[in-house]
Amino acid sequence: QGFFAQNGVNPDWEKKVIEYFKEKLKENNAPKWVPSLNEVPLHYLKPNSFVKFRCMIQDMFDPEFYMGVYETVNRNTKARVLHFGKYRDVAECGPQQEVDLNSPRTTTLERQTFYCVPVPGESTWVKEAYVNANQARVSPSTSYTPSRHKRSYEDDEDMDLQPNKQKDQHAGARQAGSVGGLQWCGEPKRLETEASTGQQLNFLNLSSPFDLNFPLPGEKGPACLVKVYEDWDCFKVNDVLELYGVLSVDPVLSILNNDERDASSLLDPMECTDTAEEQRVHSPPASLVPRIHVVLAQKLQHINPLLPACLNKEESKT
Repeated sequence: QGFFAQNGVNPDWEKKVIEYFKEKLKENNAPKWVPSLNEVPLHYLKPNSFVKFRCMIQDMFDPEFYMGVYETVNRNTKARVLHFGKYRDVAECGPQQEVDLNSPRTTTLERQTFYCVPVPGESTWVKEAYVNANQARVSPSTSYTPSRHKRSYEDDEDMDLQPNKQKDQHAGARQAGSVGGLQWCGEPKRLETEASTGQQLNFLNLSSPFDLNFPLPGEKGPACLVKVYEDWDCFKVNDVLELYGVLSVDPVLSILNNDERDASSLLDPMECTDTAEEQRVHSPPASLVPRIHVVLAQKLQHINPLLPACLNKEESKT
């Protein structure tokens, strides 16, 4: 929101956000300090936090439209404020604000949605190597209570994730800046951990009561709906990616999706193009299938953590 406020409707603010995170990820092995959905249980992560996800594109949905720019009106003072809708699922409004859907300043934009799953067939030693290399350690905050209505599927075996002893070691860091409510540390900030490496791997082996439609039977881990804003034509099904983006688990999504299904049941079957099952697959509860709004995405040549990310000698020199 800060970049947007400085640049208004000028599209340059979007480029500045991407460049900001590109530069931050080059500092002090910064990627290792970004929490990964592959290793960290979902209920340990705060909504709108910056996360990463190593995954494969399992399916591609139809493009969706969203309010790229929208205007809110204060019911008391009639003051108007412009907001950006990028990297969000739900419009941001204050207590006395409402969205003016008829505002001429509203801009409708398009984004693509991928259904992504953890890389199929990834070996246990590969998972362990990534867990050991990742230095982002998180724990549920005592000052933060998740507002999700439904438990995440890993909550069912939450007792396996609880620590026997609590560590008291912290590494401080200065705060370098924030973008749209996303908190980012210029120098690595080590958060208190409540899950050891072995316990984090137990999280990866938990089963889900919701059919995540993994390509291989017995696969474990989180699936995500990935929202892509730029260059989505460069990606195809079965591409293996490493994503960096904004985590969205707003419980309102589940309520809205249920309302949409109830409304569609009242329509003429000839007018409803999606079946109830298709709607359920395309809009699963956010507590079970979180959303990631992609800021940066890169295709992975391989998933071997012991090899350089780039195997091409010429490319590695540039």
